Amino acid sequence: MPKVVKRNGQKVDFDKEKIKIAIEKAMNSPNGVFIENQAEEIANEIEKSVENKREISIYQIEDRVYYKLIDKKNPATAKSYEAYRSVQAYKRAANTTDDDIIGLLERTNIDVMDENSNKNPLIASTQRDLIAGEVSKDLAKRKLIDADLVEAHEDGAIHIHDLDYLIQPIFNCCLVNMKDMLDKGTVINGKTIETPKSFQVACNVMTQIIAQIASNQYGGQSINISCLSKYLEVSYNKNYKLAKEILSNEDEIKKMAQKLTQRDLESGIQTIQYQINTLMTSNGQAPFVTLFMHTDENDPYLDQTVKIIEEILKQRIQGIKNEAGVYVTPAFPKLIYVLDENNVKKGSKYHYLTQLSIKCTAKRMYPDYISAKKMRENYEGNVFSPMGCRAFLPPYKDENGEYKFDGRFNIGVCTINLPQIGILAGNDEEKFFEILNKRMDLVKRVGILRYEHLKDVTSDSSPIHFQHGAIARLKAHEKIKPLLKNGYATVTIGYIGIYEACKLVKGVSHTSDEGKKFAFKIMNLLNEKKEEWIKETGLQFAVYGTPAENLTNRFASIDKKRFGQIEDVTDKGYYTNSFHVDVREEISAFEKFDFESKFQDMSSGGCISYVEIPNMANNLKALGTIVEYIYDHIQYAEFNTKSDYCAKCNYDGEMLLNDDNEWYCPQCGNKDRSKLTVVRRTCGYLGENFWNEGRTKEIKARVLHI
Repeated sequence: MPKVVKRNGQKVDFDKEKIKIAIEKAMNSPNGVFIENQAEEIANEIEKSVENKREISIYQIEDRVYYKLIDKKNPATAKSYEAYRSVQAYKRAANTTDDDIIGLLERTNIDVMDENSNKNPLIASTQRDLIAGEVSKDLAKRKLIDADLVEAHEDGAIHIHDLDYLIQPIFNCCLVNMKDMLDKGTVINGKTIETPKSFQVACNVMTQIIAQIASNQYGGQSINISCLSKYLEVSYNKNYKLAKEILSNEDEIKKMAQKLTQRDLESGIQTIQYQINTLMTSNGQAPFVTLFMHTDENDPYLDQTVKIIEEILKQRIQGIKNEAGVYVTPAFPKLIYVLDENNVKKGSKYHYLTQLSIKCTAKRMYPDYISAKKMRENYEGNVFSPMGCRAFLPPYKDENGEYKFDGRFNIGVCTINLPQIGILAGNDEEKFFEILNKRMDLVKRVGILRYEHLKDVTSDSSPIHFQHGAIARLKAHEKIKPLLKNGYATVTIGYIGIYEACKLVKGVSHTSDEGKKFAFKIMNLLNEKKEEWIKETGLQFAVYGTPAENLTNRFASIDKKRFGQIEDVTDKGYYTNSFHVDVREEISAFEKFDFESKFQDMSSGGCISYVEIPNMANNLKALGTIVEYIYDHIQYAEFNTKSDYCAKCNYDGEMLLNDDNEWYCPQCGNKDRSKLTVVRRTCGYLGENFWNEGRTKEIKARVLHI
């Protein structure tokens, strides 16, 4: 008897019983006709017809079955058999996303599961978003993006960020115009939300808005907390009126009103903190929210703003209870505290707030710090929040000539792999810039692609953004195109690995004189391209120090596979974020801030710098010295320390990494992730759901800067 060649090329013995079973399944299907002994008869005939053959394919056998059924006057079964073959072929077909999705379900697709340290991939809602993301990536690559751009992405020449959301008509990050939404009212799920009549209601409405916004975009959102200050005053007036109905003494009336208002304040801030950390948006995670805290002298409700900032800091110092009832560090909301003349120096009016923020940083890693002094130098005298963790907007004036930041957004990001260019160029600087110039065109095309994808989108795609105030108040069915051009929204040029590019081309770190010169040349080219593209396209391109959480590992892995192990480049398991100093390099906190500040000035579309510090809860004076240094020397900075907990033995100290890159408790040896709380700085945000292999190696390699 012949060998049967299966679809995968494997050869097996001929077995007529399998033919009989397949025919009977077709006969017993809803549209088949069962004829006694016909299946066995056909199987016998086929066996006899092939007995002298050496081999026959499975396709030839199936064809013979089909035509035998036709010859034997059973066309209904023949048709059912053909349909059965089609279904089986479909089930066997290797869809481009099959392995990735099955890997998510079986928890073996580690690359995607650990891509975002603030998503728990074991939770059903998160898994649903990740699965949808894999399908979306596949569609985007096959249907939306030019083949050469897909190839460049797959080869690691560039990285098209947020591919899992690209097919949808949504954008990256934004500065929410929360003040407008609260003061003028908004609409959530088709229900009108009027101006709040108390502080607590304002806080609750704000969290509902945050959830809606997070479910209709894929990046971070930032809110200036001064939007709530008016409502703290409203609550005080209500409480004063109530107290006056009960008491007659003016001093007692004021004391009672203040006490009731303080209670409202505490409850409102608690609502924000708990709601943000317990909300689960449509993409399976807590909203990426940043609260911006500025003692701005132009704030008409500055006294109330100061009280709100103080309460936010106090509650963050306390933390949030975990399942075991232990206070731990929450990842959200991210807090940014603005250092300004009225709070930074000893003796200044609000210096006590800065001292409280320093205590909070030592305990809970947040807040991060923005220097109002340095920011005014870079942004035409303005001080405003980044969108999410680090994306900044260029100054923009509205039709009245007024600067406008709230209500603006970022369309998306594409990052260029500088180390790969360095590998290809070797130590040839001229060749490096020749390749860089050529590849920058890919980045521009991705930016234009995002614009083209969004330009015909109408306000109906996300009413909370475009109709009800978060971004604009457009009419129903109105196109969002006018918001995409002329500087209102940004398209960002990301970059990664200046350190590695310098090592490859110049043989030195970019902190050296020679390396610094080369690094500035790269930054100058990026900014020249930005200006060129703005004039050419009308889109507001911006240079952005990429927050490469997963990308540090992805680019390094691609290049290691292609080019092999290169010392100080692909051998580490990660590339260095943007312009940052290599995490292994010995440098003081002050030197690091001085050095990176110059690169921040050239990354006006987004940047942040950090220093790694030990536990400084008992040395707040030293931490305060560094914070004061930030004000005079760098625009935007943060501190990395440790904030961990082991639920198995109740150890409240730093978790460690072993030689296998596994986190463990130094007190009891516990390695069960479900019983470990490990919080580390990840690209501007705090991460608390662990990291990919490359990022974990980067965290392990970090040296202290003080």
